[in-house]
Amino acid sequence: MTRPIIFEKIGRAIYMKKMKNSNSAVNSTMITRPIARCFPIFLLPTVAAFFIGFVYPFIKGMYLSLCSFTTTSDAKFVGFSNYIKAAQDATFVHAFWYTALYAVVSLIFINVIAFFLAFLLTQGIKGTSIYRTVFFMPNLIGGIVLGYIWSMIFDGILSRYGTNILMETRYGFWGLIILMCWQQIGYMMIIYIAGLQAIPEDMIEAARIDGATRMQTLFHVTLPNVMSSITICMFLSLTNGFKLFDQNLALTGGQPFKWAEDGTVVKTTEMLALNIYNTFYGQSSSARGVAQAKAVVFFILVAVISLVQLSATKSKEVQQ
Repeated sequence: MTRPIIFEKIGRAIYMKKMKNSNSAVNSTMITRPIARCFPIFLLPTVAAFFIGFVYPFIKGMYLSLCSFTTTSDAKFVGFSNYIKAAQDATFVHAFWYTALYAVVSLIFINVIAFFLAFLLTQGIKGTSIYRTVFFMPNLIGGIVLGYIWSMIFDGILSRYGTNILMETRYGFWGLIILMCWQQIGYMMIIYIAGLQAIPEDMIEAARIDGATRMQTLFHVTLPNVMSSITICMFLSLTNGFKLFDQNLALTGGQPFKWAEDGTVVKTTEMLALNIYNTFYGQSSSARGVAQAKAVVFFILVAVISLVQLSATKSKEVQQ
């Protein structure tokens, strides 16, 4: 064995020993112990912000829903009477069913159209990047601005027929559907594109070799593999539909009106979030506890429906 080879082996052994020592030094208690001691310091600001910004307001809101108050400092405990009044409020019941119908219809339209566009844009057509940008841009516009813009568009069209969007409930409903589809389809499309591009190419090729048609490939290969994207998009569409406020306020403001059997004025296109807002600020100050009770019920409804939807769609996801 020549000397250069011996020196090379000795040098390699020394290098490996140094690397082993350096790794053991990094993993030594001298390094990990200070990190273990200091991590609460770095975690504290985030935890404090979470408690101040979410936990405390949530607990305070739950308490205020059991009180009658004008300001939070003069709250008087009244038990569950606010919840009873909320359940007996014809405007709140109407707003719930109207919001539920809107959420289901918008969920179907937004996801079907978004998936169709995503499927087209992953077929290798020219100008794909431009189309993605154009479809996504409406999502960057604020809800209030969109509401006023589309209000003028709808009124300009309907004025030719001697009416406007505030004259009939169906105009307001489909106006909100069109507005939200225009705003959210691009965002959901991007999520579906990411899911479609993650499908292994060999699975599609294997389906073609086995003689599967395009429709069979779509329903038996593509859709099961993008189920995670479908779960996310359905969750976002459903929660956005129930929480809709800005667009509802700007486009219709809840109009038109009708009279309930008990003489209450019901805004026929008023959704849950807008109903809570109008109860808190539009009625007498004594109704603020009722509005807070409505907000708690609203939170529970959205949370339960969202969890049911997540569990239903997540169970159908395919592990790649």
